[in-house]
Amino acid sequence: MAKSTNPVQEEHRSAAKLDAVDRTLLSLLASDCAQSYAQLGAQLHLSAPAVHERVKRLKRDRVILASVAKLDAVSLGRPLLCFVQVMTNTIARTRQIAALTDLPDVEEVHTVTGDCGLLMKVRTRDMKSLEALLATIHDVDGVAGTRTQMVLSTLMERGPSASLV
Repeated sequence: MAKSTNPVQEEHRSAAKLDAVDRTLLSLLASDCAQSYAQLGAQLHLSAPAVHERVKRLKRDRVILASVAKLDAVSLGRPLLCFVQVMTNTIARTRQIAALTDLPDVEEVHTVTGDCGLLMKVRTRDMKSLEALLATIHDVDGVAGTRTQMVLSTLMERGPSASLV
């Protein structure tokens, strides 16, 4: 099999084989990952060790990538949420933009189709901080421009759902 020469896109992985219990477990963890295995087991009608084994397998299979606390941006002094479209001269410049992930205001960076090559989700303290971040982005060689959308309110925000439709 030929090795992928696209350094931007990760190697294709197929969907994990999940049963109904796995999907319920994932939904429970997504809503509150601080639950004990005993608490999860009671809801799933499984023993705590059985839940632990399932969680270990789901982590090993990269279905569960991390267990993290969801932080409140306003409480952390970053109330301004924006999506920044970054127009680049070539796709090869994507690697240079990816270096911006070290900036605390940058939450996500995605390669996308359309008029721009990258879409960034950023949260800043205020307009002045946003302006400084945009200047930093524009300083990267190969950035042809940006287009920024400011979020007025967030109606819904979540990760992927574990349920089957």
